[in-house]
Amino acid sequence: MSKNHRLYLCAPVNAIVEGIYEERIPFSEIKHHGDFGLGTFDMLDGEMVMLDGHIYQMTADGRVEEVDDDALTPFSCVTFFNPEQPIESTTELDFEGFLKWLQNPLPSPNIFYAFRLSGEFAYMKVRSVPKSECYIPLVEIAREQPVFEFRDIRGTLAGFYTPEFMASISVPGVHLHFLSEDLKHGGHLLECRPRHISGAIQPIHTIELALPTTPYYLNWDFRRDVRRDLEKAEK
Repeated sequence: MSKNHRLYLCAPVNAIVEGIYEERIPFSEIKHHGDFGLGTFDMLDGEMVMLDGHIYQMTADGRVEEVDDDALTPFSCVTFFNPEQPIESTTELDFEGFLKWLQNPLPSPNIFYAFRLSGEFAYMKVRSVPKSECYIPLVEIAREQPVFEFRDIRGTLAGFYTPEFMASISVPGVHLHFLSEDLKHGGHLLECRPRHISGAIQPIHTIELALPTTPYYLNWDFRRDVRRDLEKAEK
């Protein structure tokens, strides 16, 4: 299988949900495994989206900055994006309709998919988590997350579909980050109403998971079921 059809995660998402926000993995390492994806930054300092090898940090105060390869991450999910199935919608959709439209073409719920969609949005609602200390559970930080709303905005949604049974590894279901066309706004998608969008889907049959080696991670007890926390934090 080509590396273009491989998903790489530098840590399981459960580590982030539990509050392990410092792994100090440089994006120079992440880029060996992909040019497209999403994630966050050390100490949970905002949302990350990677497009065409460019890494953008969307901070809790609403700023967007392109960062270099020395920036650090505790969780990133990336692939070399190689689109296989084009998709397009020319009808304005509510959020529920958008999610159905996006998932209808998927041949199976039991593999991963990468999505990249660009175009016009009548409405966009995103969040970006604030910088935090370790060991504060993500669900608690998400209660105070800054939320940003935009109307009549152009931009790109990038992200993945993860099978439900992989919930300890990556966010289950559809997980997308948004970046505006002018590179001024973005964040973790909470809701949208696309007006005219097009893009592509890439099926992914192979995953590579790197397990951190820091004392925080190695000594943590991961037996707690964090599915409910993850759902609250991500939705």
